[in-house]
Amino acid sequence: MKTAVPHSAPPAKQPPAADRVYAHVKQGVLDRSYEGGTLLTEGELAEAVGVSRTPVREALLRLEVEGLIRLYPKKGALVLPVSAQEISDVVETRLLVEEHAARKAVPAPPGLVERLAELLERQKAQVSAGELAEAAVTDRCFHAEIVRSGGNEILARLYDQLRDRQLRMGVAVMYSHPDRVATTLAEHEEILEALRAGDAEAAVGVVHRHVSRVSLLARGEVR
Repeated sequence: MKTAVPHSAPPAKQPPAADRVYAHVKQGVLDRSYEGGTLLTEGELAEAVGVSRTPVREALLRLEVEGLIRLYPKKGALVLPVSAQEISDVVETRLLVEEHAARKAVPAPPGLVERLAELLERQKAQVSAGELAEAAVTDRCFHAEIVRSGGNEILARLYDQLRDRQLRMGVAVMYSHPDRVATTLAEHEEILEALRAGDAEAAVGVVHRHVSRVSLLARGEVR
């Protein structure tokens, strides 16, 4: 009788080369590995990701459409700094969406308070470990969870479109104003407690103060 030979699992299929370059550059822009004003060349990116220049060009075109870089023929791609207008637009949209969501989140839907408490603890741990880029992602998830809790899919999708811009601004603020990170955590705690207490106006007030303060701090990043 022949002994069955176990089959090894097939190797995981890699994403297309252009997608790998796109993800590499986008992550670098969002976590500030590639800061505003940095000039990226096709050759450097091709070597960093291990691909040819053709997928690099394709990825850079996608990133230019998203407003993260500007292409200069025969020179490379310039990482665009966060502009004052972009900060103003993002904050205005966030205030409109998040203040509405905070009101709608009272009384808190099942599981919302527990989920926010979990995210807050995760963010505290990330800050303690010095993982500020990761803490910025969790920060964004905290606010998005409140928006999604309202059950309005159109509003949730609109808010999700701000994701990359929020992350970029959030990381910039955390690295430039590390002394303010404790204030951010305290304000998240206040939002959580207001929702837990069923106090809509208190929740809206903290959200307004919290988001408006981010605007002032982020403006310090404009070069």
